Amino acid sequence: MKDTGIIVDLKGATPFYTEKQFAGAATDALAAFDTLVSGKGRGSEYLGWLNLPSKMDRSLLSQINSVAESWREKADVVIVIGIGGSYLGAKAAIEALSHSFGIKKVEKKYPDLVFAGQNLSGEYMADLMDLISEKESAAVVISKSGTTTEPAIAFRIIKDFYETRYGKAEATNRIVAVTDSKAGALKSLSLTEGYRTFIIPDDVGGRYSVLTPVGLLPFAIAGFDIEALIDGAVGMEQICNTRTVENPAIRYASVRNLLYNNGVKIEILVNFHPKLTYFSEWWKQLFGESEGKEGRGLFPASVNFTSDLHSMGQYIQDGERILFETVLSVRESSRDIAVNKDDRDLDGLNFIAGRTVEECNKMAELGTRIAHIDGGVPNVLISVEKLNEYNLGSLFYFFEFACGISAYMLGINPFDQPGVEDYKRNMFALLGKPGYDELAQKLKERF
Repeated sequence: MKDTGIIVDLKGATPFYTEKQFAGAATDALAAFDTLVSGKGRGSEYLGWLNLPSKMDRSLLSQINSVAESWREKADVVIVIGIGGSYLGAKAAIEALSHSFGIKKVEKKYPDLVFAGQNLSGEYMADLMDLISEKESAAVVISKSGTTTEPAIAFRIIKDFYETRYGKAEATNRIVAVTDSKAGALKSLSLTEGYRTFIIPDDVGGRYSVLTPVGLLPFAIAGFDIEALIDGAVGMEQICNTRTVENPAIRYASVRNLLYNNGVKIEILVNFHPKLTYFSEWWKQLFGESEGKEGRGLFPASVNFTSDLHSMGQYIQDGERILFETVLSVRESSRDIAVNKDDRDLDGLNFIAGRTVEECNKMAELGTRIAHIDGGVPNVLISVEKLNEYNLGSLFYFFEFACGISAYMLGINPFDQPGVEDYKRNMFALLGKPGYDELAQKLKERF
């Protein structure tokens, strides 16, 4: 099979199940694979992501890059307005490849990206307005409907600010919409105002949309290579669509469902690279919304090691045995620095003088995995060669495909999210939205 740099290593989990159990799980995973690729499962109307990388119209990438290029001089800051799948993938990719402290090493000038509409904090929004009052900015608003509360509020405020500051014509030049192809409030507004528009495919749900303009446009605006991102996804698409127990997505889905059926209830995604913090957030939404329904599914959590070894590490090592770890490991660091020798050696670190910080990190990773396995925590290792656009594209597709298989193994629809609507109904009622009067009264009586 073609090597995309991703390896799934199950050795740290094998002490916790038998070969017979794994063979049974793999058989179930292959059946779920058949359900997924045949398009005959629940929610199959949202399988547009399945072959999206290989069927990508490369002229779309050129159009996206054209917007990114045009905003290089226009904007110091670009605001990406969206929530859930409409921002997490872009945030994950940009954080993974950016300088840890925002220093730009490239000669070309690209805007800084900030995010809005992913929360309802008044202080956050006021702080954002302070920022764009001092800098030239533009906005990408991402929403299929245009009525999701959090991004809709943020966009209304930002749109009004642009029209007041620049006038309606120039405000139009500073707004790009990523929305539905035919319907919805944002689509209607885009047609009326003349916004440049990119389409979210009808058959791709939000948490599977990172390889559509939802993720590609912000990624390109930040100055990264979206061609390479798609190339990595194409390579992983070829691998994941191969019906074999050696398929890494089948192996991962098999072991996580096997452990779940053996009583494990929590999966913790572990990384030893701080740039992967938001990748973990994207992963949590993908699996949490896809599997957490009908009273079933692993609870997806995440930790950042080694920092969280000094907090959550205690529970993972010695707490209740209801969890397993999936370690997302980066084999090659893009940069490194050596530990110097100190003649007084008051901190006792001369034994590692001349070795690099990343060497220490790798030994911490290995030592932690061994300790946690010995403590009764199954451990799955998913490693990627290095952090770059190609490997990120591979990772995004790998986890999407594995999630589809895993959810079908649970017998549930991977592509809906009925529970998300409950809080919205209560919020609308408490805010006095017309038509929610009866519910508002019941809620106020309760509290």
